[in-house]
Amino acid sequence: MRGSVYYLSAELIKVLLVEGAKKTERIDPNHPNFQKIASYGTASTYRAVWENFFHYLREHWSVKDPEIITSDMVGSYMDFKVLNHPSKQYLEKLSASLGALERALKFYTKNKYGVAKEYNFSVRQFILNESRNLDLVADNYHNRAYANPELLIESLSDSLHRLAAKIQLSGGCRLEGVSLIKIDQLRGIQFDPITSTNKTAVFTKEKGGKGSDILISHEIYAELQEHISIHKHFKIDRQKYSTDIRETCKKLDIPAEGSHSFRWNFAKRRMIEYSRAGYTYEQSLQAVSWAMKHNRANITEHYLGG
Repeated sequence: MRGSVYYLSAELIKVLLVEGAKKTERIDPNHPNFQKIASYGTASTYRAVWENFFHYLREHWSVKDPEIITSDMVGSYMDFKVLNHPSKQYLEKLSASLGALERALKFYTKNKYGVAKEYNFSVRQFILNESRNLDLVADNYHNRAYANPELLIESLSDSLHRLAAKIQLSGGCRLEGVSLIKIDQLRGIQFDPITSTNKTAVFTKEKGGKGSDILISHEIYAELQEHISIHKHFKIDRQKYSTDIRETCKKLDIPAEGSHSFRWNFAKRRMIEYSRAGYTYEQSLQAVSWAMKHNRANITEHYLGG
């Protein structure tokens, strides 16, 4: 399925929109209009989100065919939007529109191939729920760095979750960068000129496929390497990991901020390291931004504010 983002959204909305379809028909699993929509206003809203999503896929994933969209792409897009602290209503609109896209792709592929392809974009709702629960939406800005991240990590119930959290805290990567790590991503010893020490590097892809090395301690690297040597890869369930963090925070009676807050701790620590190495404040902001796979220097200030 190829064409401009506008053509693609137009083709997909055709299989979803049924003018005049009754609500009783749209909620009846045995009716041909089940899970369809009847409103042109709703169709227009969905198309606007789809087109924005398709532009994102082309820029960050080099994907032009909606038929090959995966759960990881949907999750990455939602995470990307959350970073901009959207309103609750806007994030809910994104989730609903991506849910509609899942249905549209199933209808479209069934018409095209005689059998619907499998799509599961449920990660959109998980990220929406997590963002609402953790107050990541607009008008709820606050300093999300953990006061004692090491204590939280040590208290997590699952050993894989503890390792994932240590990687995030040490290297500053996003959840998507630590949810799956393969052996070819292990880069070995790498000198860190900022702290003048040898560290170890892991290549991660985040924020729509943007890849670079993160630096972690030798101890964490050895633990990760040992796990991969036995299990062929390191993999965690994102939802179970987030749940473990949230429940552990409740047990420790601390605010449940989620795994993304380990990046806040990383940013603060790395800024201090750059300052000690003689870098100016502006130089440090830009360097830490790049380390966290952002581009603009002022993004770092978002992680430093309170």
